[in-house]
Amino acid sequence: MPAPQAASAEATRTRLAQAQNRLQQLDARAAQEGRKRDTRRKIILGGLLLEAAGKERRFAEALDELMTRIQRAQDKTAFAEWTPAKPADRA
Repeated sequence: MPAPQAASAEATRTRLAQAQNRLQQLDARAAQEGRKRDTRRKIILGGLLLEAAGKERRFAEALDELMTRIQRAQDKTAFAEWTPAKPADRA
C-alpha cells in the first residue's frame, strides 16, 4: 500500500495534468473563436469593398490594384473566371 504522502502527491499530479488539459482546451477554443471573428471581418470588409467598387470608380480602381497583388496559384485560381462589377460612367 502506498504511503499517504505518495498518494497525495500522485493525486496532485493528476489534478495538475487535468487542469493543464483544461487550459489547453480553453486556449484552443479562444484561438478558434479569434480565427472565426477574423474570418467574419474579412468577409464583411470584402463585401463592402465589392459593393463600393460597383458604385464608385475609386473603389473599383483600388480593387483592380489589389487583384494584381494576388500571388498564390490557388488564390489566382479562385478568381480565374470572376470579374468584379464596375460602376457606370457618370458624365
